[in-house]
Amino acid sequence: MSIHISEQPFDPWVEITQHQKQSALEKQFGATATFIGSMRDFNDGAKVSSMVLEHYPEMTQRYLEKLEQQAHQKWDLLDSLIIHRVGDISLADPIVLIACWSAHRRAALDACNWLIEELKHNAPFWKKESRQDGERWVENNTDGT
Repeated sequence: MSIHISEQPFDPWVEITQHQKQSALEKQFGATATFIGSMRDFNDGAKVSSMVLEHYPEMTQRYLEKLEQQAHQKWDLLDSLIIHRVGDISLADPIVLIACWSAHRRAALDACNWLIEELKHNAPFWKKESRQDGERWVENNTDGT
């Protein structure tokens, strides 16, 4: 299990490959389920040029650790990885990576889906978008889009 919160851009595929090698998972898993969320150029019908993601580091770290532990209790996972960006985010930048490894696909898929839904609905992150009409804080980011 591994959680990283970073202000630096990351390559999701490199992170997944490195994690697999460092975890000695290469011969154990039969399934890897991933979710990668990226910065898009629109929200609520308006063009968005960039955003800032803010958080309280200790609170966010504890929350993500709790989520990861719950996923491992609910599903038979071999390992998991959560990476989340904070700070200044540019268009098309990866923001979040969730990867789950298991012997069989159902556990990996279900855990990955559950983790991203819980993270999006409840994790302590705050978004401020830069738009043509100025900056605005996103009040509700739980609609699944």
